[in-house]
Amino acid sequence: MAVRISDLFHRRPFMRIFSGECAVHGQVDMSEVEQLDGSMLARGCKRCAWEALHTTPRESAERAQANAQRTAENLMAALVGAGITPRFAGATFDSYHAETDPQRKALAKCLAYAEQFPEHFRSGRSLLLTGNVGTGKTHLASAIVRTVVADGATALIIPAGDIVSIARASMVPGSGYTDRDVVVHLGGLNLLVIDEVGCQKGSEYELGLLHAVIDRRYQAVLPTVLISNLGAENLKTYIGDRALDRLRQNGGQQVGFTWSSMRAVA
Repeated sequence: MAVRISDLFHRRPFMRIFSGECAVHGQVDMSEVEQLDGSMLARGCKRCAWEALHTTPRESAERAQANAQRTAENLMAALVGAGITPRFAGATFDSYHAETDPQRKALAKCLAYAEQFPEHFRSGRSLLLTGNVGTGKTHLASAIVRTVVADGATALIIPAGDIVSIARASMVPGSGYTDRDVVVHLGGLNLLVIDEVGCQKGSEYELGLLHAVIDRRYQAVLPTVLISNLGAENLKTYIGDRALDRLRQNGGQQVGFTWSSMRAVA
């Protein structure tokens, strides 16, 4: 049976429906929906929400509040679907602690990339975040994704290993999709962030799949953000000159995270 390839990559927030008491409508079905940090948020009476959206005066406070709630729910669903995990639920540019000049420089470059994303999107301009573990690469990449998704772009941040695992699972009889479907889907997103590049074995299949995704996005003039704990030269050795050249096309930038881990030592 065929599957929706998007469902393999873009998770929908978990929702729980339960019976509750509404002061207006009595006993009704209510729900709570998963938030980015993994918590659950009560949504209240669905009938009240529908009436506020459709039967109240357009300029009323009730209509404005209902619209704001719907917009917030849609954004939350988009952020969950974009692959931002609960660990990075609070990862914003403001929450990134930059105490040294190199850290402030990295923050400034990532913030500029997010704020100027429409221009980078039109140019297919990519971004490489490379260097030591625990230096905030995924934090800043998550902040980039949060920013572009809030502006209406389709984006996904995903470890390279997960891409490989999903592609390999297509080889199981009856999977309903092929590894080419994986490449086509990832090749069409407005922004793709591939995390943990270089943590895999580097098999011929893994590198071929990664190259196929990068090349498809290159041919479509779409930007890719690549995150790796490898240094510049080691990354070049790992993914090859051709893939690295494509990521550097049209002014693609590289930000080096050369300082020690910022994670607290237990």
